[in-house]
Amino acid sequence: MKQYVLGVESTAHTFSVSVVSTEGEILSNAKSVYKAAAGSGIHPFEASQSHLKAAGKVLGEAVEESGIALHQLEAVCYSMGPGLGPCLRVGAVVARTLASTLDKPLVPVNHAVGHIELGCLLTGAKDPVVLLVSGGHTMVIAYSGGRWRVLGETLDLTLGQLLDQFGRHSGLSSPCGAAIETAASNSSIYHRLPYSVKGNDVSFSGLLTAAKNMTDSGESFESVSFSIQETAFAMVVEVTERALAFTGKHEVLVVGGVAANAKLSDMMTKMAARHSASVSLTPIVYSGDCGAQIAWTGLLAHSRGVQVPVREASVRQSWRLDSVDIPWRN
Repeated sequence: MKQYVLGVESTAHTFSVSVVSTEGEILSNAKSVYKAAAGSGIHPFEASQSHLKAAGKVLGEAVEESGIALHQLEAVCYSMGPGLGPCLRVGAVVARTLASTLDKPLVPVNHAVGHIELGCLLTGAKDPVVLLVSGGHTMVIAYSGGRWRVLGETLDLTLGQLLDQFGRHSGLSSPCGAAIETAASNSSIYHRLPYSVKGNDVSFSGLLTAAKNMTDSGESFESVSFSIQETAFAMVVEVTERALAFTGKHEVLVVGGVAANAKLSDMMTKMAARHSASVSLTPIVYSGDCGAQIAWTGLLAHSRGVQVPVREASVRQSWRLDSVDIPWRN
């Protein structure tokens, strides 16, 4: 019999609620996104206050759009972490309140695992090498032995942080990825920037400093944006290619907010073709943070008995995905 769960996402700038079914239907995916002032990043307290104000409306929209009554839910799922503490706590309170009121199981979900599992659902990928690129993560991952294993990652900034910090330096507000992509498409001038791959890890701090210095010295925002994309994306494609060759897998999945970038997808597709591998990209509407990633992954976890007592539910600002058991893939 078809069942339904509700998921609450609140790790950073997005508060989102989604209802999904055991058949993989995303019945709703309502959201509210906190927007920082120009030149500023996400202020955790301000973002959490934005989530508090939006929570009731977003929840109502998600339930109404889904056509599912609250009493029909099998479980309530929430993003336990990783993320910004004040933001995580808003989502946890909403989820705990719902679970307690409805007397339903409460399921904690790792936000990063959520990106991967939703990507697999939407693209049909079965056993991919995953590139997770967002404001909070830059990792190359593959499943083995009951967990998603990290084969490479950033040593400092994430790819999303690189784009956001460069954008804010130029007067934009986070998230800046879309604006940088647009600017890059209007230039073909390449400036040499630090290319730092160490083993199968990457480092973006030197690239960021050099890019800021270039714009301060009068180089155009468009040409430096083009150069950042060419350099940073080549770095993550290189380490993904190495992981693909090492694992012998035949699928690549790109997830996270930066997965929406067309240049990154083009570079990844060309790389995978050399290995006769397929490339799947999370659809743009679901590539960023959303309740659907929490609801679907929570449903998978719930199917294997994962839950937490409501009174003991907490948040974990630092929670590596390779520490999370994945019983539904065994």
